[in-house]
Amino acid sequence: MSSETAERRRLDDTHAGLAAWKKWGPYLSERQWGTVREDYSDNGDAWNYFTHDQARSRAYRWGEDGLAGISDDHQVLCFALALWNGRDPILKERAFGLANSEGNHGEDVKECYFYLDSTPTHSYMKYLYKYPQAAYPYNDLVATNRGRGRDQPEYELLDTGVFDDDRYFDVFVEYAKAAPDDLLVRITAFNRGADAAPLHLLPTLWFRNTWSQPGGGSKPVIERLATTAGAAVRARHTDPLFLESLQDYHLFCDADVPLLFTENETNNARLFGGTNASPFVKDGIHAFVVQGDAGAVNPAGQGTKVAAHHRVVVDPGQSQVVRLRLTTREPAASPAPFDDFDAVFASRLEEADAFYAAVTPPAVRDDPDRARVLRQALAGMLWTKQYFYYDLDLWLDEHGAGGQLPPSERRRVRNIEWGHMFNDDIISMPDKWEYPWYAAWDLAFHMIPLGMVDPDFAKQQLDLMLRNDYLHPNGQLPAYEWNFGDVNPPVHAWATMQLFLIDKERRGDNGDIEFLKYAFSKLLINFTWWVNRKDRTGANVFEGGFLGLDNIGVFDRSAPLPTGGYLDQADGTAWMVFFSQQMLRIAVELAVNEPLYEEFVEKFFNHTMFIAGAMDRVGERQDEMWDEEDGFFYDVLRLPDGSATRLKVRSIVGLLPLAAAAVFEQDTIDRLPRFRDRARQFMARHPELVAHAHLPNEPGVAERRMLAIVGKDKLRRILARMLDENEFFGPHGIRALSRVHLEHPYVFEHAGQSYRVAYVPGDSDSGMFGGNSNWRGPVWMPINFLLYTSLLRLYAYFGDDFKVECPTGSGQMMTLLEVAKELGERLCRLFLRGQDGQRPAHGPAPKFRDDPHWRDLVLFYEYFHGDSGAGIGASHQTGWTGCVARIIQINALLTRDLLLMPDAEAQAARALHGAAGAP
Repeated sequence: MSSETAERRRLDDTHAGLAAWKKWGPYLSERQWGTVREDYSDNGDAWNYFTHDQARSRAYRWGEDGLAGISDDHQVLCFALALWNGRDPILKERAFGLANSEGNHGEDVKECYFYLDSTPTHSYMKYLYKYPQAAYPYNDLVATNRGRGRDQPEYELLDTGVFDDDRYFDVFVEYAKAAPDDLLVRITAFNRGADAAPLHLLPTLWFRNTWSQPGGGSKPVIERLATTAGAAVRARHTDPLFLESLQDYHLFCDADVPLLFTENETNNARLFGGTNASPFVKDGIHAFVVQGDAGAVNPAGQGTKVAAHHRVVVDPGQSQVVRLRLTTREPAASPAPFDDFDAVFASRLEEADAFYAAVTPPAVRDDPDRARVLRQALAGMLWTKQYFYYDLDLWLDEHGAGGQLPPSERRRVRNIEWGHMFNDDIISMPDKWEYPWYAAWDLAFHMIPLGMVDPDFAKQQLDLMLRNDYLHPNGQLPAYEWNFGDVNPPVHAWATMQLFLIDKERRGDNGDIEFLKYAFSKLLINFTWWVNRKDRTGANVFEGGFLGLDNIGVFDRSAPLPTGGYLDQADGTAWMVFFSQQMLRIAVELAVNEPLYEEFVEKFFNHTMFIAGAMDRVGERQDEMWDEEDGFFYDVLRLPDGSATRLKVRSIVGLLPLAAAAVFEQDTIDRLPRFRDRARQFMARHPELVAHAHLPNEPGVAERRMLAIVGKDKLRRILARMLDENEFFGPHGIRALSRVHLEHPYVFEHAGQSYRVAYVPGDSDSGMFGGNSNWRGPVWMPINFLLYTSLLRLYAYFGDDFKVECPTGSGQMMTLLEVAKELGERLCRLFLRGQDGQRPAHGPAPKFRDDPHWRDLVLFYEYFHGDSGAGIGASHQTGWTGCVARIIQINALLTRDLLLMPDAEAQAARALHGAAGAP
């Protein structure tokens, strides 16, 4: 297998079922404690029911966590690294962070770790954890953050001084697969300080505790093996069900180090004052290493959890290496398990380099820092896969809310209406510490960068959300575990179409039509749910609640309005036009191949026109969303007395209509003659709907056709707002709220109370939605990505003749392609080193600017300060922020000539796949 094709061939073999290269991966969570799944409290207080302090001693019910961890794809057997520096009060087995009530801006991980590399099959992975040599400042972090108000920044680990004088270890954890069931592990600890320092390295293997649960089957065992080489163990499950998916595994150590055995079972004596069934419990290794309790580990050399105890002293500027091998190969067949170790690692790293060279455009390869950002973004996407197990029917039974009980006897608990759900899958997470649960609309954006490297996995993830054991029987997509019934923006159809196009060019045929047909059939059900449940009056005007944008509005949009009445949401309605248009695009693609679907083309054309017409009706009143004087879309508050008023908050809610633009090639329309005739008839019958929209009867570049909410004049007016640096167009992207509200907050008065929305570019100053999210000023990647790609589509229709001033007031006229590339470049600059050496996303931290061991490490935050670009929120939410990898790729490859030629969308997809030599 050549290095140029090795990873691609592994992906193809996996897809064909020839080899299970993805059987093992980074599927451990980074925080299982404090999750809804583990919450068995009476009041639904997940954070306080199962705390970080309990996590070392208490067996989990639904999953496992660890540092740099891996597991099989059902998380039966787990491997991760534990550390002790001789000073910490507890063994470092998992990342520490603040619970929601402890942080001045909600929950937040307080560690420094980085996802450096991963291939899609996880044939090679690399992770870095920065471990202080001083005692970890647990109490300082909790107390200082609790003492800070919402007007102050979070107190981070770097702020505590534990990295001063470089007294810390860089602990690199690398994995390389010699075969799908043969994993090599290399742990390298560098001492960055000026003095020699002791370090305990404890690579740990354990079974997820299934046996303690009713019906959980028999107990597995890990036992010491007698070998002539280093220490070794065998991990064997004894239950027939688990044996179907997991063979016996052997962990070989390259040194004859002590093996510490215990059980992955709760320490009832410590936590609850109860009695332990065995003296060997989950925190036994902690007790042995940190507390010196020799009786805490099993001298018989067996258990369900084991750590190989490496005690080293690392000299200043030097490193120590630990090598291990986790494999199904029997000891007799592996008398020298480390003979090929270095060669396998070298080969897998070479193959990873070749793989990423193929997805990186030449112009980006010539810019090492830009190439680094692209690769680390994709590595972060791949590292944040997680095994997610949640049997809602069982969980509800355990909470006294099972469906077999009479309604009067069922406890009212979270997600009681979702008993049909059974999640037992590897799923892309937003952030495995802060958000260790999937969120449907986040996941749709994740699939765009993941589609660059593994379109089969991306398609599988989109299908997953539409399966019968995820999608509600009424058609609603699940939101997230805290409230599956909440409402997220309907972006699934858009992601489906994007993935289809990416995959179509990879395949070189008509595309995966079966994937598209399946998704379309399920999305029809979801679309019907939206129409039936969120269009209150049947007038094609949509509400939807918070719609993922948390605190963006005047009121909490998930709660009853203090005024009474209801909101006509500009974003809810724009999202539905967008949804309808994407369904139209899918229907067109299907109808070209199967005429049966032409009926659906007409259906979704009509839906799009009705919804767009409701959003921007003919006439000028105070109860439609478009404000002619301001040239902007606003939410409309409808009061109980029948009156209505616009809530004039200038936010991205008013920019979303720009994303609702679908462009079609003329030859495609020509292949749908019945639809073409019926569309003409529809437009003739409904002049009130076509008055403001941009209609497909107007040809553009290369005779293309476009259906959009706004016509050319309104497009110019909205863009003038969006590209104004005093409003939305920040130095690092489009702000969520216009900066005009810094000096001119919007204030709504009702019943003697003022409701105020001001520009807040950084952390939220409100506790709304937990206080750890803010849409009142920062830059958010998902909406920026939609606007960015919308500008490219609009350019493909309008071409060079349509120019706007960019930035507004600059006197500089740009085509929409130039505007898109300028926006893309501002977003990329969040992560690129500037002339001062600083990456804006890292804020002013000198370590990230000046230190050679920090400056090439990139964090992909949840959102970014609207003025400075500093990262805010979840620090490892590569998730949708990973879309920057696609922007880097697009900005380097898409050209004027390519977008203006016939069949531009296919040509663009081909360029993105082929011009970079995609694998």
